[in-house]
Amino acid sequence: MTKSAGTGTASVTPPAETVVAGLRPHARVLFWPTALLLVACGATGYYYGSLPEPWQNSALLATMVAVVLLLWLLPLVSWLNRRYTITTRRIIFRRGFFVRTRQELLHSRGYDVRVRRNWLQSLVGSGDVVINAGPEHPFVLKDVPNAVLVQQVLHDLMEQARARVGLVGQDQSITADPSALWGRR
Repeated sequence: MTKSAGTGTASVTPPAETVVAGLRPHARVLFWPTALLLVACGATGYYYGSLPEPWQNSALLATMVAVVLLLWLLPLVSWLNRRYTITTRRIIFRRGFFVRTRQELLHSRGYDVRVRRNWLQSLVGSGDVVINAGPEHPFVLKDVPNAVLVQQVLHDLMEQARARVGLVGQDQSITADPSALWGRR
């Protein structure tokens, strides 16, 4: 709370927004593309130069470059371009490479958070955090590490945001004041 210089009135400055967590999907999705990269590099190194015709060696090299670009680089770039940022005021969803999409959801709006996991996600501690914020389709933080912790943090941030806005105190004052109730005089 700060005081104005000439008037003596107090003005409330909102707290600064800080980043609580920056998340990406679990890196487990890069296992098979990386294994394929190692196999492709090993096969190229083994067979390159031992084929009977020079054009076959060039074709082998070109094929392996295409395989690496399509089956390793594209999944890596896709994984790198999906980010979730949780701040003290909102959740920011960013994805896309050529067409970038950014969505935001304020904690003060209120929402329902649940965690959905399959057996593999349960094994490594990750999961899909589904955020239902109303009639539109739910926001999904796909395959984030420590999904249960993310759910708890989102619940805490939502409670703090609602308390900051004053909804908790306002609800209690409405029920305490009988003149504020509908249909009563």
